[in-house]
Amino acid sequence: MSYCIFTVFRLLFCILLMAVATPAGAGEAVIRVGMTPAFLSNQYGLLADWRTYLEKKLGRRVEFVERDSYRKTIDLLRLGKLDFAWVCDYPYVYLRKRNQARLLAVPYSQGRSGYRAYLIVPARDTHTRSLLQLKGKIFAYADPYSNSGYLVPRYQLHEMRLNPDRFFKRSFFTYSHRAAIEAVAAGVAQGASVDSFVWDSLAKIRPQLTAQTRIVSRSPEYGFPPFVASRAASDRDFAAMRKALLNMNHDARGIALLRRLNLDGFKVGDPAAYGAVADMMNAMSGR
Repeated sequence: MSYCIFTVFRLLFCILLMAVATPAGAGEAVIRVGMTPAFLSNQYGLLADWRTYLEKKLGRRVEFVERDSYRKTIDLLRLGKLDFAWVCDYPYVYLRKRNQARLLAVPYSQGRSGYRAYLIVPARDTHTRSLLQLKGKIFAYADPYSNSGYLVPRYQLHEMRLNPDRFFKRSFFTYSHRAAIEAVAAGVAQGASVDSFVWDSLAKIRPQLTAQTRIVSRSPEYGFPPFVASRAASDRDFAAMRKALLNMNHDARGIALLRRLNLDGFKVGDPAAYGAVADMMNAMSGR
């Protein structure tokens, strides 16, 4: 009899121990969040801290999934292998048009939920004043699915009735805005068009890099690269993730993370803010 009682107590103790050791939501599926290549991709400590923060808020395991091109992240979203992703506005418009993603939240920085395309050249180039003066030069594109890093300069040339495929002596893809900035700083490229948020953020954390480039011109504002949800995300997960992002600026840990991200916070976005990008995409697809 005493042996049976001992066995029951031991079993209950093991169950209690497992309950304490198992984090909330551990039995549920992992929430997968895609991150497209940007300056953030090199800050693994920041991603680790952000993951821990989101896990606590969601009561679920979170996995950040990084890929080295926008196309790869688009494919993961389209195939339902990601629940959420922080993407450029071009991929969002591309996926929304195909009913493969919905707007979750939009970051804002310095009080604004928009960004610009910066046309940059090496700092030692003090003569270039416009994109036209880069004719016959070497140009770095960030990514074929980037708005500021690809679509904007090509659309500008198209509007001037110039063929963007023949305008430059040579062009190449760096697959991140940071790498495009580095290419111009090193003189590997004589020009590039980059995301203002990335350039401005790097100006704070790596001023010695951006100091080697010069901003020639700034485009009109476009909708800030948004957080999107794939069709794989349930309504429950959508609501929970949106709440976690929108409330980041309401607690000390969230505010600290936002500062490291160079953001003020997140807000509910409006798909109409991405109309200009959609118009440029349509114009170039019919070129």
